[in-house]
Amino acid sequence: MFKVIRRVRWVGLVGMFAIVLTACGASAPTAPAASTPAAGSGSAGTGGETIKIGAVVPVTGRYAGGATLVKNGYELAVEDINKAGGIDVGGRKLLIELTILDDESDATKTVQRLETLNSSNQVSAYLGGFGSDLHAAAAAVAEKNKIPYIGVAFALKKIHENGYKYLFSPFIKSPDIAKASFDTLDSLTPKPAKIAIFAEKTDWGAELEGLWRDEAQKRGYQLVADEQYAPGAKDFAQLITKAKDAGAEVLLALPNGQDGATIVKQMKELAYTPAASFFIRATDSATWASNLGKDGDYAMSVFPWSSTVTYPGSQEMAKRYQAKFNAPALATAASAYAAVQVLADAITRAKSTDRQAIRDALATADLMTVVGPVKFNPDGTASGLPAVAVQYQDGKIATVWPKEQSSAPVMYPAKPFAER
Repeated sequence: MFKVIRRVRWVGLVGMFAIVLTACGASAPTAPAASTPAAGSGSAGTGGETIKIGAVVPVTGRYAGGATLVKNGYELAVEDINKAGGIDVGGRKLLIELTILDDESDATKTVQRLETLNSSNQVSAYLGGFGSDLHAAAAAVAEKNKIPYIGVAFALKKIHENGYKYLFSPFIKSPDIAKASFDTLDSLTPKPAKIAIFAEKTDWGAELEGLWRDEAQKRGYQLVADEQYAPGAKDFAQLITKAKDAGAEVLLALPNGQDGATIVKQMKELAYTPAASFFIRATDSATWASNLGKDGDYAMSVFPWSSTVTYPGSQEMAKRYQAKFNAPALATAASAYAAVQVLADAITRAKSTDRQAIRDALATADLMTVVGPVKFNPDGTASGLPAVAVQYQDGKIATVWPKEQSSAPVMYPAKPFAER
């Protein structure tokens, strides 16, 4: 079991940017930027009391590459809040005590770790990990325990159809991804015609595959290959050969990081280079470019955030992330940071660390975060979050759609692997 506790005592702010919790249309509570607690607020963490928050994150296993970004985003946000004096809870400034447990990318262990955080740590709220299957298991535990659960890095909308009252997700969902994928394809010249889909045999794979198929039909694309595979498969030659032989100009894939790298390497071996390709989720990993080098270029994805957006505090957060972790802040890291912003805002408005009070405050959230404005629908999904298409270009992520937010044009068509 991997455990990290972040209990950071208040220190002076020298060049520190205060966390942004500016509400949309109203003035929401913000952590003070002063070098001392706000007058009348009391000392931070008086009497050793803290706000206990628990997160179960797949630090190891098949989701580790993307989950590291989530873990880092949580830690940076907690550090920023605690360095700014903590969260105002009914006039008292309390620090966040964050406990992170590793579920090893195993849903059974996700459940076990969440139960530990409930019984042993008595947390006031849960933060989620990475991967829709793990979130599906986690959300059910949170509902049973009546503990508010904020999850990012999962796009499976089906989870939100279970009537859960304690699940909140400030993250884009499958319909957003499907639409943005085809909006991007529609913008290409010449417009491609033939589509191949590689979908993993999971709930999310089935959900997104169906949405992609619907979008292809509505927009006049020809689906020439629609293949499923089991996560962790080692041989994708049959899928790749079918897509290549059918003349698929576009590949839409939903692999985890390990499977995505394997697919690309075997595409190179089989000399199949689609003119455009989307590798949803696999490209969320910080290791995509380092593992694949130039072979990872041209791959696109749909993110809820990119480094080119200009929401309040977004650029400053990205700079602090780079300085702390010596790596760029990718979308899942920014979303994790925003999840802590959302939780801090709810605790302040609830004026309590009581689980039910926090849950009720989350339901009425209306604030600006580093990934944009967040309000929750009755099913716990967020309304109004942006979705942007990104592409790996020379080993770095560029925003390529929509045009008004783009940092570079789409590199299209992709160069054959042998010419890169």
